[in-house]
Amino acid sequence: MRKAINNKAAAAVILIITVLGFSACERIKETYEKVQNRNNQSGQSQSGNQGSGSAAAPATQVFAVNVAPASKGQIRDYLSLSGDIIASSTVDTFSDAAGKVSKIYVSVGSRVRKDDPIAEVDPSRPGMEFVASVVKAPVSGTIVALPAQVGMTISQAVPLARIAGGTGLEIRLFVAERFISKIALRQSCEITLDAYPGEIFQGTIIEVSPTVDATSRTMEIRVGVSNPGSRLKAGMFAKVRIITETKDNIVKIPVSAVVNRFGEQFVFVTDSSDPSAPVVRRKTIVQGILIDGVLEVTQGLASGEEVVVRGQTLLADGSRINIIERLPPLSAADGRN
Repeated sequence: MRKAINNKAAAAVILIITVLGFSACERIKETYEKVQNRNNQSGQSQSGNQGSGSAAAPATQVFAVNVAPASKGQIRDYLSLSGDIIASSTVDTFSDAAGKVSKIYVSVGSRVRKDDPIAEVDPSRPGMEFVASVVKAPVSGTIVALPAQVGMTISQAVPLARIAGGTGLEIRLFVAERFISKIALRQSCEITLDAYPGEIFQGTIIEVSPTVDATSRTMEIRVGVSNPGSRLKAGMFAKVRIITETKDNIVKIPVSAVVNRFGEQFVFVTDSSDPSAPVVRRKTIVQGILIDGVLEVTQGLASGEEVVVRGQTLLADGSRINIIERLPPLSAADGRN
């Protein structure tokens, strides 16, 4: 009985192997026929081309690019800082006697002259009557702070008012230690404020601290502000660009035109000697300063040459191009603001 079962199992295994072998053979045969048909078709195509006497030439790859001309102009390097506008000179006003503030003659923003009354302080005490002491302005100017209030008791060490003398304004800035070498007296500055968007006010460095703060590692400087029409006010927040370097008549291009490969820096310049088939030529350049996406080129490029600013990733020297867009040259403001 067991022997009969084993014979049946062996017969089943042999049948399965035979079926699988037959299927594999059929697949191999189909693959071989497909390859043969493909080769035959290729041979017929080649023989047809040879018979006509012309071979199909490989298509030339053409790259779509955007270009812009190298321009000549000015470029400025700058240091960007921010700070509050303050009065150029301020004087605190104190009372000669301690007592209670009984009267105030001015308010914040009032213009006063030297010796004008600011407030009265009554030094009287219970059982002792004294004549009120009049506090006078020590200088002419504008009241910019008035901490004193009627009824408060003060001493001779408490200021009653703060007076800004004259109309001059300054901006107090702090420069990080690593930028100190770029700062000097009488450097020009461009000042912008949120209160006047789009406008640029002019300023100049008028004071440089002789020491560096050991805690913050910064140096204090003061910038004098031109204030036409008295539109700027003490207390405004200002953004300041200190012009640290200015270069005139330099060649500049968009930094997007520069290609860096294997440690080399170069650009692709258009060559339209054959207008029907424009190509690019590779030019190695020497870079200068980079300001707000505008790059100075000190060597390797002349003003007016067109450089590829987009689509140059796969380009090589002599590659065919199709110019999609010609961008305008950089304006005088580019690389300055």
